[in-house]
Amino acid sequence: MKLYLIGLGKMGLNLALNMKDAGHQVIGYDVNDDVVQKAEQEGITTISNFRALETDHAQKVVWVMLPAGRITNSVLRSLVPVLSTGDIVIDGGNSNYTDSIKNAAIFAEQGIFLMDIGTSGGTYGARHGASFMVGGDLKAFRLIEPMLRDISAQDGMLYTGKSGSGHYLKVIHNAILHAELEVLGEGFDLLHASPFEYNLKDVAYNWSKSAVIRGWLMDLMYDAFSKNAKLDDVDTVIHSSSACVAAINSAMAYNIPVPTFNVALLMRQRTQNQATFTAQVINSLRKEVGGYQPQA
Repeated sequence: MKLYLIGLGKMGLNLALNMKDAGHQVIGYDVNDDVVQKAEQEGITTISNFRALETDHAQKVVWVMLPAGRITNSVLRSLVPVLSTGDIVIDGGNSNYTDSIKNAAIFAEQGIFLMDIGTSGGTYGARHGASFMVGGDLKAFRLIEPMLRDISAQDGMLYTGKSGSGHYLKVIHNAILHAELEVLGEGFDLLHASPFEYNLKDVAYNWSKSAVIRGWLMDLMYDAFSKNAKLDDVDTVIHSSSACVAAINSAMAYNIPVPTFNVALLMRQRTQNQATFTAQVINSLRKEVGGYQPQA
Protein backbone atom coordinates (compact mmCIF):
# COMPACT_ATOMS: atom_id res chain seq x y z
CA MET A 1 0.00 0.00 0.00
CA LYS A 2 1.11 3.55 -0.72
CA LEU A 3 0.86 5.86 2.28
CA TYR A 4 1.66 9.48 2.98
CA LEU A 5 2.92 9.93 6.54
CA ILE A 6 2.80 13.45 7.98
CA GLY A 7 5.02 13.86 11.02
CA LEU A 8 8.41 12.12 11.11
CA GLY A 9 9.23 12.55 14.79
CA LYS A 10 10.04 9.70 17.16
CA MET A 11 6.75 7.89 16.62
CA GLY A 12 6.24 8.86 12.98
CA LEU A 13 9.66 7.82 11.74
CA ASN A 14 9.51 4.50 13.56
CA LEU A 15 6.09 3.84 12.03
CA ALA A 16 7.43 4.77 8.60
CA LEU A 17 10.31 2.32 8.96
CA ASN A 18 7.93 -0.38 10.19
CA MET A 19 5.70 0.21 7.15
CA LYS A 20 8.69 0.19 4.81
CA ASP A 21 9.98 -3.09 6.24
CA ALA A 22 6.51 -4.58 5.73
CA GLY A 23 6.69 -3.76 2.01
CA HIS A 24 4.56 -0.63 1.93
CA GLN A 25 5.49 2.50 -0.03
CA VAL A 26 5.87 5.36 2.46
CA ILE A 27 6.15 9.02 1.49
CA GLY A 28 6.94 11.25 4.45
CA TYR A 29 6.50 14.91 5.27
CA ASP A 30 7.71 17.08 8.14
CA VAL A 31 8.28 20.81 8.63
CA ASN A 32 11.62 20.13 10.38
CA ASP A 33 14.43 19.86 7.83
CA ASP A 34 16.69 17.90 10.20
CA VAL A 35 13.95 15.35 10.77
CA VAL A 36 13.36 15.07 7.02
CA GLN A 37 17.07 14.54 6.42
CA LYS A 38 17.19 11.77 9.02
CA ALA A 39 14.18 10.07 7.42
CA GLU A 40 15.78 10.25 3.98
CA GLN A 41 18.98 8.74 5.38
CA GLU A 42 16.83 5.85 6.58
CA GLY A 43 15.49 5.35 3.06
CA ILE A 44 12.15 7.16 3.41
CA THR A 45 11.02 9.18 0.38
CA THR A 46 9.80 12.66 1.36
CA ILE A 47 7.82 15.55 -0.08
CA SER A 48 8.29 19.25 0.71
CA ASN A 49 4.62 20.30 0.59
CA PHE A 50 1.09 18.96 0.17
CA ARG A 51 0.88 19.67 -3.58
CA ALA A 52 1.85 16.06 -4.26
CA LEU A 53 -1.42 15.03 -2.64
CA GLU A 54 -3.37 17.19 -5.08
CA THR A 55 -1.65 15.73 -8.12
CA ASP A 56 -1.92 12.11 -6.97
CA HIS A 57 -5.29 11.10 -8.41
CA ALA A 58 -5.35 7.56 -7.03
CA GLN A 59 -7.18 6.84 -3.78
CA LYS A 60 -4.85 8.12 -1.07
CA VAL A 61 -4.15 7.05 2.49
CA VAL A 62 -2.65 9.83 4.62
CA TRP A 63 -1.43 9.03 8.13
CA VAL A 64 -1.03 12.04 10.45
CA MET A 65 1.28 11.43 13.43
CA LEU A 66 1.61 14.77 15.20
CA PRO A 67 1.18 16.24 18.70
CA ALA A 68 -2.48 16.26 19.69
CA GLY A 69 -4.52 19.44 19.78
CA ARG A 70 -3.93 22.60 17.79
CA ILE A 71 -1.16 21.23 15.54
CA THR A 72 -3.02 18.08 14.53
CA ASN A 73 -6.34 19.88 14.05
CA SER A 74 -4.67 22.55 11.90
CA VAL A 75 -2.95 20.00 9.66
CA LEU A 76 -6.13 17.94 9.32
CA ARG A 77 -8.10 20.99 8.22
CA SER A 78 -5.38 21.91 5.70
CA LEU A 79 -5.67 18.46 4.13
CA VAL A 80 -9.36 18.80 3.25
CA PRO A 81 -8.88 20.96 0.11
CA VAL A 82 -6.06 18.82 -1.33
CA LEU A 83 -7.77 15.44 -0.96
CA SER A 84 -10.49 13.79 -3.01
CA THR A 85 -13.65 11.80 -2.42
CA GLY A 86 -12.82 8.33 -1.15
CA ASP A 87 -9.44 9.23 0.32
CA ILE A 88 -8.64 7.99 3.82
CA VAL A 89 -6.97 10.07 6.52
CA ILE A 90 -5.65 8.45 9.69
CA ASP A 91 -5.12 10.46 12.87
CA GLY A 92 -2.77 8.17 14.77
CA GLY A 93 -1.93 10.58 17.59
CA ASN A 94 -3.50 11.23 20.97
CA SER A 95 -6.25 13.57 19.82
CA ASN A 96 -9.19 14.22 22.12
CA TYR A 97 -12.00 11.96 20.98
CA THR A 98 -14.39 14.91 20.82
CA ASP A 99 -12.07 16.58 18.29
CA SER A 100 -11.97 13.35 16.29
CA ILE A 101 -15.76 13.24 16.08
CA LYS A 102 -15.88 16.85 14.85
CA ASN A 103 -13.03 16.36 12.38
CA ALA A 104 -14.60 13.18 10.98
CA ALA A 105 -17.81 15.10 10.26
CA ILE A 106 -15.86 17.82 8.41
CA PHE A 107 -14.08 15.23 6.24
CA ALA A 108 -17.32 13.32 5.64
CA GLU A 109 -18.88 16.42 4.06
CA GLN A 110 -16.24 16.09 1.33
CA GLY A 111 -16.59 12.32 1.02
CA ILE A 112 -13.28 11.73 2.82
CA PHE A 113 -12.90 9.16 5.60
CA LEU A 114 -11.15 10.09 8.85
CA MET A 115 -10.04 7.15 10.98
CA ASP A 116 -9.10 7.85 14.60
CA ILE A 117 -6.47 5.36 15.70
CA GLY A 118 -5.20 5.15 19.24
CA THR A 119 -1.60 3.94 19.07
CA SER A 120 0.06 2.20 22.01
CA GLY A 121 3.44 0.59 22.50
CA GLY A 122 5.70 3.63 22.47
CA THR A 123 8.55 4.07 20.04
CA TYR A 124 9.46 0.38 20.25
CA GLY A 125 5.94 -0.62 19.28
CA ALA A 126 5.86 1.89 16.45
CA ARG A 127 9.02 0.32 15.03
CA HIS A 128 8.40 -3.35 15.73
CA GLY A 129 4.64 -3.78 16.17
CA ALA A 130 2.19 -1.48 17.91
CA SER A 131 -1.26 -1.79 19.43
CA PHE A 132 -3.90 -0.03 17.34
CA MET A 133 -7.42 0.96 18.45
CA VAL A 134 -9.27 1.91 15.28
CA GLY A 135 -12.40 4.05 15.10
CA GLY A 136 -14.19 5.22 11.97
CA ASP A 137 -16.05 3.99 8.91
CA LEU A 138 -16.07 0.18 8.62
CA LYS A 139 -15.61 0.12 4.83
CA ALA A 140 -12.59 2.42 5.09
CA PHE A 141 -11.22 0.23 7.88
CA ARG A 142 -11.43 -2.84 5.64
CA LEU A 143 -9.23 -1.06 3.09
CA ILE A 144 -6.46 -0.28 5.57
CA GLU A 145 -6.86 -3.42 7.71
CA PRO A 146 -4.16 -5.48 5.92
CA MET A 147 -1.64 -2.66 6.31
CA LEU A 148 -2.49 -2.25 10.00
CA ARG A 149 -2.06 -5.98 10.57
CA ASP A 150 1.35 -5.79 8.92
CA ILE A 151 2.61 -3.14 11.37
CA SER A 152 0.82 -4.18 14.56
CA ALA A 153 1.92 -6.59 17.24
CA GLN A 154 0.37 -10.05 17.13
CA ASP A 155 -3.32 -9.65 18.00
CA GLY A 156 -2.53 -5.96 18.42
CA MET A 157 -5.32 -4.40 16.38
CA LEU A 158 -8.94 -3.77 17.34
CA TYR A 159 -11.68 -2.14 15.28
CA THR A 160 -13.70 -0.21 17.87
CA GLY A 161 -16.61 1.20 15.87
CA LYS A 162 -17.79 4.67 14.98
CA SER A 163 -15.72 7.85 14.79
CA GLY A 164 -14.21 8.87 18.11
CA SER A 165 -14.23 5.37 19.57
CA GLY A 166 -10.57 4.67 18.81
CA HIS A 167 -9.33 7.82 20.47
CA TYR A 168 -11.71 7.46 23.41
CA LEU A 169 -10.33 3.98 24.04
CA LYS A 170 -6.82 5.45 23.96
CA VAL A 171 -7.86 8.17 26.43
CA ILE A 172 -8.94 5.52 28.92
CA HIS A 173 -5.85 3.43 28.14
CA ASN A 174 -3.63 6.41 28.91
CA ALA A 175 -5.51 7.30 32.08
CA ILE A 176 -5.04 3.71 33.29
CA LEU A 177 -1.36 3.93 32.38
CA HIS A 178 -0.89 7.15 34.35
CA ALA A 179 -2.61 5.58 37.37
CA GLU A 180 -0.35 2.52 37.11
CA LEU A 181 2.73 4.73 36.85
CA GLU A 182 1.65 6.58 39.99
CA VAL A 183 1.25 3.30 41.88
CA LEU A 184 4.68 2.06 40.78
CA GLY A 185 6.23 5.41 41.67
CA GLU A 186 4.74 5.39 45.16
CA GLY A 187 5.78 1.79 45.80
CA PHE A 188 9.39 2.29 44.78
CA ASP A 189 9.50 5.61 46.65
CA LEU A 190 8.55 3.74 49.84
CA LEU A 191 11.23 1.11 49.21
CA HIS A 192 13.76 3.86 48.54
CA ALA A 193 12.90 5.63 51.82
CA SER A 194 12.85 2.48 53.95
CA PRO A 195 15.78 1.46 56.22
CA PHE A 196 16.36 -1.79 54.33
CA GLU A 197 18.68 -0.49 51.59
CA TYR A 198 17.03 -2.47 48.82
CA ASN A 199 18.74 -2.80 45.47
CA LEU A 200 15.80 -1.48 43.45
CA LYS A 201 17.13 -2.91 40.21
CA ASP A 202 17.13 -6.38 41.78
CA VAL A 203 13.65 -5.83 43.19
CA ALA A 204 12.33 -4.82 39.78
CA TYR A 205 14.01 -7.84 38.17
CA ASN A 206 12.57 -10.25 40.73
CA TRP A 207 9.09 -8.82 40.42
CA SER A 208 9.29 -8.74 36.61
CA LYS A 209 10.07 -12.46 36.48
CA SER A 210 7.94 -14.07 39.14
CA ALA A 211 5.57 -11.78 41.03
CA VAL A 212 1.85 -11.27 40.60
CA ILE A 213 2.57 -7.66 39.60
CA ARG A 214 4.96 -8.63 36.80
CA GLY A 215 4.44 -7.05 33.39
CA TRP A 216 5.98 -4.82 30.72
CA LEU A 217 6.10 -1.76 32.98
CA MET A 218 8.05 -3.77 35.55
CA ASP A 219 10.42 -4.90 32.79
CA LEU A 220 10.95 -1.24 31.91
CA MET A 221 11.43 -0.40 35.59
CA TYR A 222 14.31 -2.87 35.66
CA ASP A 223 15.75 -1.28 32.51
CA ALA A 224 15.56 2.19 34.07
CA PHE A 225 17.28 1.16 37.31
CA SER A 226 19.92 -0.71 35.28
CA LYS A 227 20.85 2.54 33.57
CA ASN A 228 20.91 4.65 36.74
CA ALA A 229 20.16 3.03 40.09
CA LYS A 230 19.58 6.39 41.79
CA LEU A 231 17.57 8.00 38.96
CA ASP A 232 19.31 11.23 39.95
CA ASP A 233 19.48 12.47 36.36
CA VAL A 234 15.70 12.29 35.95
CA ASP A 235 13.39 15.31 36.09
CA THR A 236 11.13 15.62 39.14
CA VAL A 237 8.39 17.58 37.34
CA ILE A 238 5.56 15.72 35.59
CA HIS A 239 3.29 17.82 33.43
CA SER A 240 -0.47 17.44 33.56
CA SER A 241 -2.08 14.63 31.60
CA SER A 242 -4.63 15.58 28.96
CA ALA A 243 -5.76 11.94 28.93
CA CYS A 244 -6.55 12.01 32.64
CA VAL A 245 -8.42 15.28 32.21
CA ALA A 246 -10.44 13.89 29.29
CA ALA A 247 -11.16 10.65 31.15
CA ILE A 248 -12.28 12.53 34.26
CA ASN A 249 -14.50 14.85 32.22
CA SER A 250 -16.18 11.92 30.49
CA ALA A 251 -16.57 10.13 33.82
CA MET A 252 -18.43 13.13 35.17
CA ALA A 253 -20.69 13.11 32.10
CA TYR A 254 -21.37 9.36 32.48
CA ASN A 255 -21.67 9.56 36.29
CA ILE A 256 -18.87 7.03 36.85
CA PRO A 257 -16.55 7.61 39.85
CA VAL A 258 -12.85 7.46 38.89
CA PRO A 259 -10.97 8.40 42.10
CA THR A 260 -7.71 6.76 40.98
CA PHE A 261 -7.59 8.86 37.81
CA ASN A 262 -8.24 11.96 39.92
CA VAL A 263 -5.43 11.12 42.33
CA ALA A 264 -2.97 10.44 39.49
CA LEU A 265 -3.74 13.88 38.04
CA LEU A 266 -3.49 15.64 41.41
CA MET A 267 -0.15 13.98 42.16
CA ARG A 268 1.20 15.20 38.84
CA GLN A 269 0.17 18.72 39.76
CA ARG A 270 1.99 18.34 43.08
CA THR A 271 5.28 17.79 41.26
CA GLN A 272 5.23 21.40 40.09
CA ASN A 273 6.14 22.42 43.65
CA GLN A 274 7.59 19.34 45.35
CA ALA A 275 10.40 17.06 44.17
CA THR A 276 9.85 13.36 44.90
CA PHE A 277 11.46 10.05 44.04
CA THR A 278 7.98 8.97 42.93
CA ALA A 279 8.14 11.53 40.13
CA GLN A 280 11.60 10.34 39.08
CA VAL A 281 10.36 6.76 38.91
CA ILE A 282 7.41 7.84 36.77
CA ASN A 283 9.51 9.97 34.42
CA SER A 284 12.08 7.19 34.03
CA LEU A 285 9.27 4.85 32.99
CA ARG A 286 7.84 7.44 30.62
CA LYS A 287 11.25 7.67 28.98
CA GLU A 288 11.45 3.90 28.62
CA VAL A 289 7.93 3.69 27.17
CA GLY A 290 7.97 6.51 24.69
CA GLY A 291 11.30 8.27 24.52
CA TYR A 292 10.43 11.05 26.98
CA GLN A 293 13.69 12.80 27.79
CA PRO A 294 14.53 13.73 31.41
CA GLN A 295 15.74 17.30 31.78
CA ALA A 296 17.26 17.43 35.26
